[in-house]
Amino acid sequence: MAIHSVIMAGGAGTRFWPASRAKHPKQLLPLGADPVEPLLAAAVRRLAPITPPESVTVATTASLLDATAKVLPAVPRAQLLAEPVPRNTAPCIGWATATILRRDPEALIGVLPADHYIPDEAAFLRVVGDAFDGARAGYLTTIGIVPTRPETGYGYIEVGAEIDARGLFRVERFVEKPNRERAVEFLKGGRHLWNAGMFFYEGRVMMRAIEAHMPDLYRGLMLIEEGARRGEEARVLAEVFPTLPSISIDNGVMEKASGLAVVKGDFGWNDVGSWESAWELAPKDGDGNALPAGAIAVDARRNYVCDRTTGGAKRVMALVGVEDLVVVETDDAVLVIPRSRAQDVRAVVEELRRRGDAGRL
Repeated sequence: MAIHSVIMAGGAGTRFWPASRAKHPKQLLPLGADPVEPLLAAAVRRLAPITPPESVTVATTASLLDATAKVLPAVPRAQLLAEPVPRNTAPCIGWATATILRRDPEALIGVLPADHYIPDEAAFLRVVGDAFDGARAGYLTTIGIVPTRPETGYGYIEVGAEIDARGLFRVERFVEKPNRERAVEFLKGGRHLWNAGMFFYEGRVMMRAIEAHMPDLYRGLMLIEEGARRGEEARVLAEVFPTLPSISIDNGVMEKASGLAVVKGDFGWNDVGSWESAWELAPKDGDGNALPAGAIAVDARRNYVCDRTTGGAKRVMALVGVEDLVVVETDDAVLVIPRSRAQDVRAVVEELRRRGDAGRL
């Protein structure tokens, strides 16, 4: 069985406004520890020992197709799938899987998000290899991240009995985002892992699961496949894809299917979910400030400053007597927010939408 990877890269990244915009969102930005490598490029690069670029399919949206191609020059253009509209991860994964099976009916497929940061890439590749072994054995396999704190912002996977000595375990159930009390219990109990949204499977096994648990989605995917066989995929896709149910693969398939397995992952994973995450990953001075070149910090601690302006002459960014702030400047906007409220950036995006200020979205 040949191995293929699918990278999901269609997100809007609204929590990284004003750097992340509709036409250049989070996954196209260098928000990890490397100041120049976009998250999407890193996702493809670190998988290269298992799936080189010619075996990678990237699922994005039509509006991001050209920008995605620019970031990934080694991935064949034909393997960049442009969704007409966003429809969540179940239609995304279903369409990508059906497209790969068209080329390779025996395909083993791994699906991973484009916007995660993984510092221990060697450990990551070992775990991915174990997950593909689970897929090769017929399981719908996922990677669960060993939790380091009682996190309430992630879903969890409850781990069951060990399947084999390679570290493959049965999935008892998927658990929605818990409150803090339950998250503390999960951490103490040691039987729950963070759900990182990574899935590994034999393509035909996933398609059977979609047919069993999401028949409406399956029928729509088959209409698209029929259109592809007639040479009319683009037309049929434009008609059918917007009608597909908008639901995650977790809710639509994984929570209902049998034959689920999980591999434990411990490789420093970070979902880069907000400016707080960017501060955690960035190099810092002795006072915990992450600053661009030439910035000045006087009696300032644990601040994150990001200059995304494109002009030739850069302003001097200066901080005096402030702590735990995020400051982000672009050509047309400035964000100032406490790091503890980094998730609330989406409220700014909602206000801009309410105003009809599409140019800054």
